[in-house]
Amino acid sequence: MVLAFFLLLVFWAGDARGQDEQPETATDPEQLALVLDIQAAIGPSTRDFITRSLEEAAERDAALVIIRMDTPGGLDASTRDIIKAILSSTVPVATFVAPEGARAASAGAYILLASHIAAMSPATNVGAATPVSVIGKTPKPDGMPEMGEEEKPESAEDKEPKEPGDAMAQKVVNDSVAYIRGLAERRGRNADWAERAVREADSITSEKALEIGVIDLIAENIGDLLAQIDGRTVEVNHREQVLNTSGMITERLEPDWRNELLGVITSPTIAYLLLLIGVYGLILEGYNPGAVVPGVVGAICLLMALYAFQMLPVNYAGLGLILLGIILMIAEVMAPSFGALGIGGVIAMVIGSIILIDTDVPGFAISRVLIGTIATAGSLGLMGIVWFAVRARNRPVVSGREQLIGALGTALEGFEREGEVFVHSERWHAVSEAAVAANQAIEVTGIDGLTLKVRPAQKS
Repeated sequence: MVLAFFLLLVFWAGDARGQDEQPETATDPEQLALVLDIQAAIGPSTRDFITRSLEEAAERDAALVIIRMDTPGGLDASTRDIIKAILSSTVPVATFVAPEGARAASAGAYILLASHIAAMSPATNVGAATPVSVIGKTPKPDGMPEMGEEEKPESAEDKEPKEPGDAMAQKVVNDSVAYIRGLAERRGRNADWAERAVREADSITSEKALEIGVIDLIAENIGDLLAQIDGRTVEVNHREQVLNTSGMITERLEPDWRNELLGVITSPTIAYLLLLIGVYGLILEGYNPGAVVPGVVGAICLLMALYAFQMLPVNYAGLGLILLGIILMIAEVMAPSFGALGIGGVIAMVIGSIILIDTDVPGFAISRVLIGTIATAGSLGLMGIVWFAVRARNRPVVSGREQLIGALGTALEGFEREGEVFVHSERWHAVSEAAVAANQAIEVTGIDGLTLKVRPAQKS
């Protein structure tokens, strides 16, 4: 009975999961619209969610996919994969910038232009699609002079060869211009504005976007969107299709555990922590063979970090500096250099952590607070190691052969050159430069093999 109730509960939860706007269950697959939400920066987890949802929509014969979007931008590779999935989708895709106050900036503008239907809510904006250069600065849009300069015609004599950095930035801009113009022309939208969005980082409101032909319509909500596109003809995989959205039922798809996990581990801050935990876990396992737990946890975390990094724009120079810093700090522990190796390791690790993620896209940067915390903890640990090393260096020797030098003992017999002495509760053969009486206190001045060099102890 309990099992039956549990199964019924699971079935009910799965049936009700993710439905939006209307609680009814779709009875006709052709009248189903799946709603996908993008409410953050576009990255690997977003790409996985959108591409898999489009595949699910095709399998379920959905009539429409609505991407409700509010994003500041995202990673180039993830954005292009999403656009490829939209262009090849057998289900029409309507991208809806909503709710009011939302934006489709940078990568969001590309996705909006690539969709079969482009819609926006009132008081939203789109644009600012200039790519962020991998060399750490935004390429200067064409026709925009530097601060303090006046625009003037450039003669052939004044033209100089571009610096390598400028040439690379221009290549990135030109590639993005060609890409966004192609998307706009494919959907019959304003390609000239699309180019300005890249070259001049132009951003416009929803009303202006509708006026100049960047989007198809302005809608208050999803219900209004469905009402306005009813009967509209769109081209899907080179075939015209008439949308029948009257009375269409919507169902909201939520990211599953795989998307959630991918979203967590591909966060640069989490991936960075996984890398550190993985490396230190393996180091602890090396120091304590057979401990098992540090090795298992370290291996799992390291593999997850490497999986995340291969999907993120990683600067491998930064990754190398982090590993070098860890090696130097380990070297400081193994062979104390009174801070030289350790300080160098902390500096290398901090610099590597800052430049590790090679993008300025919002939401894809390692927390500076986390970097500062790890650097502070590492510095304090190294200061402790140096303090213990200096303290140990200044302490007297308490074991080994060197500990016998200066030790006091007693002569077991009287002798002028060689005899037996008692030092540190042990019987030793000794030689002396001066005559020693029986039971006289002696002091060890040296050691030669198993023979002590002694002299009569000076009376204090």
